[in-house]
Amino acid sequence: MEAQKANTFSPNSLGQDVNPDLDIERKNISFTIERLTNILDGGAENTKIRREVEAVLQADPEFSQENQYFQNQNERYENAIRKSVYFLQKKAEMGWKEDGPEQKYCYRFLSNDLAFNIHIVFMKSILALGTSEQINKWIPLAKKYFIIGTYAQTELGHGSNLRGLETTATFDVATQEFILNTPSFSAMKWWPGDLGRSATHAVVFAQLYLKERCYGMHPFIVQIRSLRDHSPAQGITIGDIGPKMGFQNIDNGFLILKNVRVPKENMLARFSQVLPDGQYKKQGSEKINYLTMIVIRVTMIQTEIVPNLMKACTIAIRYSVVRRQSELKPGDPEAKILDYQTQQQKLFPQLAAVYAFHFLCDYLQDIFNRCYNHTKEGKFDLLPEVHALAAGIKVITTEYCSAGVEVCRRACGGHGYSLLSGLPSIYERLVASCTYEGENTVLLLQTARFLIKCYGMAQMGQPVPSSVAYFSSISFGKCQAQEKKDFLNPDIYIDAYKHRAFRIIENVAIKLQQLVQSGKAQHEAWNQCTVQLARAAMVHSHYIVVQKFAEALEKFAKESAIQRVLKNLCDLFALHGIFSNAGDFMQDEYFSTDQIDRVTETYLDLLAVIRRDAVPLVDAFDFSDACLNSALGSYDGHVYRRLYEWAKKSPTNHQDNRVFKTYLKPLFQNALSKL
Repeated sequence: MEAQKANTFSPNSLGQDVNPDLDIERKNISFTIERLTNILDGGAENTKIRREVEAVLQADPEFSQENQYFQNQNERYENAIRKSVYFLQKKAEMGWKEDGPEQKYCYRFLSNDLAFNIHIVFMKSILALGTSEQINKWIPLAKKYFIIGTYAQTELGHGSNLRGLETTATFDVATQEFILNTPSFSAMKWWPGDLGRSATHAVVFAQLYLKERCYGMHPFIVQIRSLRDHSPAQGITIGDIGPKMGFQNIDNGFLILKNVRVPKENMLARFSQVLPDGQYKKQGSEKINYLTMIVIRVTMIQTEIVPNLMKACTIAIRYSVVRRQSELKPGDPEAKILDYQTQQQKLFPQLAAVYAFHFLCDYLQDIFNRCYNHTKEGKFDLLPEVHALAAGIKVITTEYCSAGVEVCRRACGGHGYSLLSGLPSIYERLVASCTYEGENTVLLLQTARFLIKCYGMAQMGQPVPSSVAYFSSISFGKCQAQEKKDFLNPDIYIDAYKHRAFRIIENVAIKLQQLVQSGKAQHEAWNQCTVQLARAAMVHSHYIVVQKFAEALEKFAKESAIQRVLKNLCDLFALHGIFSNAGDFMQDEYFSTDQIDRVTETYLDLLAVIRRDAVPLVDAFDFSDACLNSALGSYDGHVYRRLYEWAKKSPTNHQDNRVFKTYLKPLFQNALSKL
C-alpha cells in the first residue's frame, strides 16, 4: 500500500489501463519504489523537481518525439535546432537557470533530440582552462547562445593520441597573434559535433610553436563563421561529414584552417601563457589539458551512458512480462518469457550493472570534485589518479552498457529490431561512446600506465593513491569460502576481485621488467605487453565497480527492504563477473573447481530472487512513456496495440503509388490475361 501511495506522484500512474500481465508484477512488491527512485535521484526534493520539469516539457507539443523514427538526417537536424532554440525560450520563461538543478533533468528528457550538445563542452573547456578574464568575456555570450561553440580536438588522422595532433598555432610577436594551420590532409579537424552546420566559434587544440620550438598541445578560441551571415571566416573551410551510425540530429563536421589569425588573448591561459615577447610561462601539471576531458567523461557517464542502459532495461524487462512464448510446463498457457532462466540470465546482469554504475558515478563525481577544487588552488596531486580512474571507468561503463543494450535488444526478439522499440537508437548512441571522448583501448593503456607506476611505488614501500591502496596490502592466500551462502558475503567477492586485479597487474609488471632487462627498449617492451596491460586496467576498473557498489550498501543499513534488494543486485553483479570470467579467478587456484561450481549455483539462484522485483526495479527509474519513446516499453504494457498504431503513422503508408506505376505495374500487366 505504501508503494502504491508513493507512486501516485509518478508520471506513471497505477490508474492506467495496464496490461494484466504487467499489472500483476506491481502487486505485493517487496520495497517502496518511490524510496528507490529518490535514492537514484539523490533525494526526494530532486525527484520532485525532476518530475515538475518533465511534466512541463511533456505537456508542450513543441517537444513531442512523435514520428521521430520516421525522419531523415536533415529533418532530425532541423528538428533538433528548432527544439533547442525553443528550449532556450522555455527555460527563460520558466526561470530555469543554466546551472540550476532543472538543467540536467531537461537533458534527461530531451538529450536525444537536441542540438548544441558540444556547445556545453565548449563552455566547460573555457571554464576549466580559461583565465577569469577569458571566462568573463566568453561564458556570458555562450550561455545566452549569442555565439555557438564546438570543441575541435579530433583530427582526420588523429584522435585519442593528443601528442600526435598536427594542427599548429604559431605566435607572431609582431602582431601579437597566433596563426593557426592544419598543415596536412590528416590534420583537418574531423568529428566535432555542432561544427558541420551550426557553430560560430570553436575551442581548437593545436601544437603551440614559439620561435620554431614546439611547446605541445594548447587550446585556442577561434571564430569560424560570421555572426552576420554565417559564412565561413577567412581561411576557414568547413562542412558536415555526412551520415553516421546514429546521432542524426548532430551535425558532426570538418574544419580546415589556413593561416587563420587569432589575438593572443584567445589562447586559454589559466595554466600556461605566452608573454608579449614570445616567452612561455607555465603553471601546474602538463596533464592539465586532460582536465576538460575528465569533466566530459564524468558528465557523459552520468547523463548519457548509464541512463541509456536504464532505458534499455526498462523496455526489455517490461516487454518480457508481456511477451508470452511456448510452454514452461506442458499443458499450461504460453509462459512470460521473463520466467525462463535464459531470459533472466540475459537481462538481470544488465539491470545489476545499471545500479552498480549509478553508485560508481557517485564515487567518481566525489573524487573529481576534490580534484577540481585542488586544481583551482594550484594543486595537481590528485590529477593523475582521477585521470586514470575516469579513463578506466569510461571504458568499463561504455563497454558494459553498449553490450548490455544489444543484449536487451536481442532479448526482445524480432520486435527489438524495429526502430519503434527504441532499442536500436539507444544502441547506436551507446556503441559510439566506446570511441568518442577517448577510444577505449587507448584509455585502458593510459590507466595501465598509472597502475604500473603505482605498482612500482608500492614495491618500494612508497605511499600510493587510494584507488590502488590494495597494492600495498594484498594477501596471497586462497579463497576461504566453502558454502553457497559464503559467496554472498561482499568481503569474499571483493577480495576475489582485488586478488585477480593485483595478480594480473603484477604479472604484466614483471613481464615488462623482464623484457627491459633482456635488452628490449622501453617502448618495445610496452608494445609487447599491451594486450595484458589493457586487460589489467579493465580488471582493476571491474574491482573498483564491485568495491564501490558494496560500500554503497552500508548507507542503507537502517532501510532493510532497500538494502536487501540492492544487495541482491550487488551480489548478482559480482557473481556474474566471476561466473563469466571463471578462468581468471582459478588461474592461480585462488578458487577451486568446486568453489566455482558454488559460485555458479549461487549466481543462478539469485536470478530467481531478482525475478520477483524485476519490474519494480525498472519502474524505479521513473521514465515516462514520452521519455522512453518505445512501443515495447510503455508503462501500460499494451505493446502490440502501440506497435500497430505507430506503424500506421509511417510516411510510407501515406505516399502516392509512384513506385507501383513506374516499376511494378508493367510487371503485373503480363499476368492480367493469364489469371
